[in-house]
Amino acid sequence: MENENTFNSALKVNEGISQPDSLNQAAIERLKTYKRNILPSKQYTEGILRGDIVMLSKAITLIESSLPEHQLVAQEVIASCLPHTGNALRLGITGVPGAGKSTFIEALGMHLTEKGRKIAVLAIDPSSQRSKGSILGDKTRMEQLANHPNAYIRPSASAGTLGGVARKTRESIILCEAAGFDTIFVETVGVGQSETAVHSMVDFFLLILISGAGDELQGIKRGIMEMADGIVVNKADGDNIHRANRAKAECENALHLFPSAESGINPKVLTCSSLENSNIDGVWQMIVDFISATRENGFLEHKRLSQTVAIMHESIQDDLKRNFYNNDEVAKHLHVIEKEIATQKMSSYIGASKLLEVYYRSLKDKNQKKE
Repeated sequence: MENENTFNSALKVNEGISQPDSLNQAAIERLKTYKRNILPSKQYTEGILRGDIVMLSKAITLIESSLPEHQLVAQEVIASCLPHTGNALRLGITGVPGAGKSTFIEALGMHLTEKGRKIAVLAIDPSSQRSKGSILGDKTRMEQLANHPNAYIRPSASAGTLGGVARKTRESIILCEAAGFDTIFVETVGVGQSETAVHSMVDFFLLILISGAGDELQGIKRGIMEMADGIVVNKADGDNIHRANRAKAECENALHLFPSAESGINPKVLTCSSLENSNIDGVWQMIVDFISATRENGFLEHKRLSQTVAIMHESIQDDLKRNFYNNDEVAKHLHVIEKEIATQKMSSYIGASKLLEVYYRSLKDKNQKKE
């Protein structure tokens, strides 16, 4: 009788949809294969020098990797490519979010590809401090340029580095130059802290502003405007032309209050419309004139030599930091000292001093064992 009631009931339990595995096994297998299939550095170098975009992308992926085995191969590739670099024009692009940096780069990039130039865009996307993820959406924002055969767009996650500048952008520039790209764009995330880092790796630093957002100079740091080799007020189209011209005049007045530029060339302020391709050629002419003038007065060569020295110092700092945190003895004491600081039993300065003592002692012990 019980079975009959159950059979005639309007309530029925349907079988659920089987849930997929929480782990993507296919992706795991691809990662395992990738780790096994690291090519010899010579193969990467040969591919880059013949302009193989796939090999260039793989080499940049190695550069961005933190795995020691990847870094070993990456540094060999960089050393091999270095003699084939130095002839490209390096442009830094910065500006507040919403200023139209990506649209501007696409407009200028398309203008240059029509002239026969080869463009590489190294776009830095902000990484989440919580998930460490990044959208990497610049290829969708520069769809026309991304599909051009003479253009290469490489979005990279900022990986939490100061101001959102990817730690390995300089090395990526070297590989792009070796691959035959004669114009390199470095686009910052526009958060206000990355400008110094980008300025230290480019020949021309362009600041993009917009009008119609209240006080045009409000929130723009004096230091950023002092670093700029040129300023462009973007979105000068439609009803916004008058406001763009007013913003241009205000910027020019502000620049008169600044000391003379180190390059000896006072920065110009122009208006343009990336959407309508208005005055894009004028912006490019401003850049060309600046490069010609600084090449003539020797500033360009001086700046690049200074940049190479700065790279050495930054590399030393990066290596020391990495070696410190990878030290086994430091790893043993780190969590304990962090806990003591968090419970206010020890000051941050004493904690740092103790960890450094542990680090130097471990190096000394290691050297004594070798002897």
